[in-house]
Amino acid sequence: MAECGASGSGSSGDSLDKSITLPPDEIFRNLENAKRFAIDIGGSLTKLAYYSTVQHKVARVRSFESSGRDTEQDHEPPYEISVQEEVTARLHFVKFENTYIEACLDFIKDHLVNTETKVIQATGGGAYKFKDLIEEKLRLKVDKEDVMTCLIKGCNFVLRNIPHEAFAYQKDSDPEFRFQTNHPDIFPYLLVNIGSGVSIVKVETEDRFEWVGGSSIGGGTFWGLGALLTKTKKFDELLHLASKGQHTSVDMLVQDVYGGAHQTLGLSGDLIASSFGKSAAADKEFSKEDMAKSLLHMISNDIGQLACLYAKLHCLDRVYFGGFFIRGHPVTMRTITYSINFFSKGEVQALFLRHEGYLGAIGAFLKGAEQDNPNQYSWGENYAGSSGLMSSSPELCPTQRVRSGTFDLLEMDRLERPLANLPLLLDPSSYVPDTVDLTDDALARKYWLTCFEEALDGVVKRAVASQPGSVDAAERAEKFRQKYWRKLQTLRHQPFAYGTLTVRSLLDTREHCLNEFNFPDPYSKVKQKENGVALKCFPRVIRCLDALGWEERQLALVKGLLAGNVFDWGAKAVSDVLESDPQFGFEEAKSKLQERPWLVDSYGKWLQRLKGPPHKCALIFADNSGIDVILGVFPFVRELLSRGTEVILACNSGPALNDVTYCESLIVAERIAAMDPVVHSALKEERLLLMQTGSSSPCLDLSRLDKGLAVLVRERGADLVVIEGMGRAVHTNYYAALRCESLKLAVIKNSWLAERLGGRLFSVIFKYEVPAE
Repeated sequence: MAECGASGSGSSGDSLDKSITLPPDEIFRNLENAKRFAIDIGGSLTKLAYYSTVQHKVARVRSFESSGRDTEQDHEPPYEISVQEEVTARLHFVKFENTYIEACLDFIKDHLVNTETKVIQATGGGAYKFKDLIEEKLRLKVDKEDVMTCLIKGCNFVLRNIPHEAFAYQKDSDPEFRFQTNHPDIFPYLLVNIGSGVSIVKVETEDRFEWVGGSSIGGGTFWGLGALLTKTKKFDELLHLASKGQHTSVDMLVQDVYGGAHQTLGLSGDLIASSFGKSAAADKEFSKEDMAKSLLHMISNDIGQLACLYAKLHCLDRVYFGGFFIRGHPVTMRTITYSINFFSKGEVQALFLRHEGYLGAIGAFLKGAEQDNPNQYSWGENYAGSSGLMSSSPELCPTQRVRSGTFDLLEMDRLERPLANLPLLLDPSSYVPDTVDLTDDALARKYWLTCFEEALDGVVKRAVASQPGSVDAAERAEKFRQKYWRKLQTLRHQPFAYGTLTVRSLLDTREHCLNEFNFPDPYSKVKQKENGVALKCFPRVIRCLDALGWEERQLALVKGLLAGNVFDWGAKAVSDVLESDPQFGFEEAKSKLQERPWLVDSYGKWLQRLKGPPHKCALIFADNSGIDVILGVFPFVRELLSRGTEVILACNSGPALNDVTYCESLIVAERIAAMDPVVHSALKEERLLLMQTGSSSPCLDLSRLDKGLAVLVRERGADLVVIEGMGRAVHTNYYAALRCESLKLAVIKNSWLAERLGGRLFSVIFKYEVPAE
């Protein structure tokens, strides 16, 4: 990457270049389009927030105008594709040590082109210390915001918008982070902020919270007493000493006081009876490490008991810990977790936040942007531009644990439409989209990371081929390769970097990286061609189905759905066939299917259900373009419509692999309606409705769906959910419990996964489920 600072005026950019290993334009990304700023300056770390508009390419599809173009000719595609520029909103958060603040402000000043505001929102104790410097460098007026208000606003924001934001810490697990499922209602909760002292805040709603208690014994106490005891002045070094120490050398334990009699009292002999209790009587020098460990236990236990008492007093079971005392340090999280668990007898869980360090900056930004009402939107973490959570192994010294140049990044993209839970989830609070947790399953993690590495060449090739007229496509594709490869290597060593590691998160990270380098839809030409071919086959397929008897037709429809699902360019076993044999089609796919009985086979139960009354409304999540949606899904939809069932067909809002998008589905439905009176009348009478999911992923998270879709599902009284495809029905939602009937069907196109499930390549999953009464 070219050295940044070239457009700057002098040495400030150069000094920043020399002080860090990452190029500054990779840290302060898109700075030229920054619109609004906020800053949170603590005792040792600065967190800068800014809002920018990001221009990126999107692939648009539209029907040819009916001005004489004959799309029925073999050489004509069913629609045209154009690549257009689109502007979206992004939030950037950068965390760095205060020692870099002047160089960073100089770099921002030199590269800032335009900003909508003349004010920068500031919070944290350092907002006063650095006020004059900020105003001088950026020529923006510093508007100081209340620290606690900013923390609460930031906490609400990350809990609402980032899945797997909260985690519990378990020292004996590998890895030690146990991520929590986001509860649909984040309130109420207790926030324990451990800075110099301790503040305990009860948060009841977005705008209603109250300070309920606190303590003067906090992080400042640990730092101050630690410095006196060990002569160590740096906070991180003090924690490192504590990680190496043995507190039992200094602390008096229950067994030291009672001997063997502690068992009659129902107490463990290893409990601390008196912190530093041995130091009064012992005639020896204690090590710095042991004293630091004893001090850490003393303060953590005190905070843990206090937090536990307030949680019980206010009947709260969710307690989040934050503040500079935490900062992702394992030894701190371990001692607080132990303390909370001990004093609450396991009833209250200590929870920590993946982006805890950004809460103040996020809150300050939200305060300054209230006129834009950012909370009316949904936001998503952009994995391509975010650093992720670092390893917190206590064996690593502080200099090894910090990121290169000590800069840490978080980027959040504003989503086009607000998201909501699917109303049909049985229990939204316990819903987990993903079937396999790769963070836990080391064997599966190794396989899938290798699988994505090996697929990288093919993705790069496809990306370049999708833009034949671009002179820099190969260069951008190579940058994509390097970035995604680095992400995969990070996840090998730190599988918890972006929360729970799953096949879904690996796929989403790849899509984010492709978008980063302006490859919005690498499969657009493939989909265009396959949709055209499938549309020409549609009338013949319908004639064949209509000629069958009722029972024979039901099986043929299901087999058609399954055969269509074979056409998945995201599966190497399929893409290899499609690349080598262009004539591979619908009938060939049917011959690949496993014979009944299938690996999971509820077809008999489904057939019996079809002999009963029709469903009121079916919600169908479609998978791939081409043969899948046109020759598999639409005939199935047509049969449901003929039974008197309304149908909501939900497709991706944005592109991912060769999955059908909402815009493509509109054109496909229009073309099918022109050939088929059943579909034509259903569209006209709004008995068939096409909706977008709000997702651009090959997988499906039913807790983050387009809000308009969720409202429609409730209004139409959907009583059947059909999820098709390996990504949506196996990698995700295989165990999803719904309040209505569901049909999950897929063809397993990965031999490793098939073997794991007890089958073989092209085994069939046909899972019909009825909720318990």
